Amino acid sequence: MSTGFMFPGQGAQYVGMGKTLYDDNYAAKTIFSRAKDVLGEDFVNVCFCGPKEKLTTTAYCQPALFVHSCAAVEVMRVLYPEKRCDVAWGLSLGELSALCISGVYDFEIGLRIVHERGRLMQQSCEQTRGTMVSLIGGIFDDILELCAQSGVEIANMNCPGQVVISGDCECMKRATDMASKMSFKKIIPLAVAGAYHSKLMTGASNAFEKFLNDIEFRDPQIPIISNVTADFVKDKDDAKRLLVKQIISPVLFDKCCERAIRSGVDQIFECGSGKVLTGLMKRINPDIKTKSLDNLSDFNL
Repeated sequence: MSTGFMFPGQGAQYVGMGKTLYDDNYAAKTIFSRAKDVLGEDFVNVCFCGPKEKLTTTAYCQPALFVHSCAAVEVMRVLYPEKRCDVAWGLSLGELSALCISGVYDFEIGLRIVHERGRLMQQSCEQTRGTMVSLIGGIFDDILELCAQSGVEIANMNCPGQVVISGDCECMKRATDMASKMSFKKIIPLAVAGAYHSKLMTGASNAFEKFLNDIEFRDPQIPIISNVTADFVKDKDDAKRLLVKQIISPVLFDKCCERAIRSGVDQIFECGSGKVLTGLMKRINPDIKTKSLDNLSDFNL
């Protein structure tokens, strides 16, 4: 049996995330305490107590998801050391969690990287007028036509029948008007700060590349599948290059899952907040055993 770990991205956060792990598991408490040393006392309070509006901001949300995911992995390592991870991947921000547990960088360095990534993306959001929309159902050719005619871009390919588009607000208005006359079952505007994984994030991507220049990466010790290529990261240089590119590229999450399955993965754990990715996996391949590891009660395997 080959085991995959996958890691959630922005949108999976909730007030109280990680608290049961912190309260009842020493390994998880240590992770949150180390995060507190880097980001300050207020960080843990916001994770556990909110307010929701503050936790939802990129500055808190992305580090919170990263810390919760790393804490879940530590709990897994303590309770089930035999359940080693054979392949790892994530959804957008979740890829940074995967790289950390693979040893590409240490936890504290990873937290600094996540914090800066979130800050730069928030800055790009404030400098542009962008948004995102989820398209449910429909024909993929309609999505391609929609993008070509309206100027929006594919941001996420989550699972069969669920694609997210991203772009300037005016372009998105044209896109949604067009989409209403196409084959889609639902057109759902997303409550996001900007147009993630689109050309509107170019400023963040360029600045992130400069920031990473001074940070030393290591070769992955666990195979990592990149959102950009839906294939394995070759080495430390490839990991850094793809992280920069990921900010402005579509997240090929469905293809990442399919690549993991082709490599032999037949058991998957979603490590961190929520059950979003577990739900997507049921659409991608319902035959693969998948379990979310969010609260401590989830670890009764």
